[in-house]
Amino acid sequence: MCEQARPSVDDPATDPALLRTLAAAGLPATGRFRQKAGWVSRAWVGDEYVVRLNTDERHRDAYRHEARVIDLIAGSEVPHARHLAHGDGPDGPWYVSERLPGQTLYEAWPTADSPTRQAIIESLGLALRALHRVPVPAGLLPPWLADALAGKSWAAFHPPVVGAALEQVEAARRLPGHDACLVADVANWIQERLALFATDEPVLVHGDLHGSNVVVDQGRVTGLIDFAEALAQPADVELDTILRWCAKAREFPPTPDEQGLDETTLTEVPGWLHGAYPELFEREQLRERLNFYDMYGQLVLYARHPQPDEREAAKDRIARLLCGHNHLDGLAW
Repeated sequence: MCEQARPSVDDPATDPALLRTLAAAGLPATGRFRQKAGWVSRAWVGDEYVVRLNTDERHRDAYRHEARVIDLIAGSEVPHARHLAHGDGPDGPWYVSERLPGQTLYEAWPTADSPTRQAIIESLGLALRALHRVPVPAGLLPPWLADALAGKSWAAFHPPVVGAALEQVEAARRLPGHDACLVADVANWIQERLALFATDEPVLVHGDLHGSNVVVDQGRVTGLIDFAEALAQPADVELDTILRWCAKAREFPPTPDEQGLDETTLTEVPGWLHGAYPELFEREQLRERLNFYDMYGQLVLYARHPQPDEREAAKDRIARLLCGHNHLDGLAW
């Protein structure tokens, strides 16, 4: 979805789509708005609120889901942008929230000194602990992901869903020309590790937490944003994205036309996060659990991605995982 990224335009509200959305939300078209792009949405950042339009039909129900999640965390200690209104209009689904003070972690990080960076990550740890304590409905899933697991097309390939791992094995077996030996090895590998999750209590997980989905100001987190992929899963599912971002930050740009952060500036993030939220790292056999989450993601890519080169790259990563290696190698977490 679209995050609070660097604006490209700072003008009064003149865009017809913005004006229609503000009118639908019952809000005045006053003040200046900074237009910005995202992966699957357009957005305008105003003085008091942020307006988003979903431009990707595959995520059509994303804002309805996000509004539901914000209702869950309202009144909690989770820093977030208050939901003002959402709906559907001639320009597509729209969502309006309050504007948070500050800028995204992605924007703030390059010029922040080390103490400020540490303070930000420690604040993030406290925010995550609060999020994971919010009561969550059993089986909460983003609508697109629920549809995908029910047999419809896949709009994205994360976050992991532990209980659906074996379904992805069967999807891989239906792939024309699949590597039968590899898939059989993956099936055994998954079966051997399912017991690691037998006693887990699902919590509310953000599902896509990285530098563009955290807003910070003066060394603290003022809000987690973009809950379109939030779901009920084990708490350490959160680490799947966070540690992947730390290891491969260049693959997490805020928009397709920008670059991700330099991974070498994130080497201390896992340690700082561990210090602030140690419980997130205390599950037995955490590395194997994280490998399981990674295997799920790679298997979905192998079985579901429409591009052959992406499926082939996922196949290579699966082979490495079967040997115990992935992006976590060498990462101090």
